[in-house]
Amino acid sequence: MSWSVVFDERLEKWLNDIPADIKARIINITDLLIEHGPQNVREPYVKHIRGKLFEIRAKGKDGIARVFYFTMTGQRIVLLHGFIKKMQKTPKKEIDTAAARMNEILGV
Repeated sequence: MSWSVVFDERLEKWLNDIPADIKARIINITDLLIEHGPQNVREPYVKHIRGKLFEIRAKGKDGIARVFYFTMTGQRIVLLHGFIKKMQKTPKKEIDTAAARMNEILGV
């Protein structure tokens, strides 16, 4: 059984507003996750954040973006929240937003 991707609708809107090269990179890495399974894709493409939360790490000529995701039963990858990175460290507020969306979906 292959992996499928589910987008949080708030993330979809954000994706439409970011530079095309960064969006293309996010899509490419998402395709890697689907094709090879998230357990087989590692840095520099993705990174574990905490608990079930991971991030897609996309870099383009117009900047750096991160998209948080987690996996669910039924081989589903749920993309939760994205942001354009402006500093070295990922802001706690962005991680908290992604974690809150994950908990919403999980009904926690």
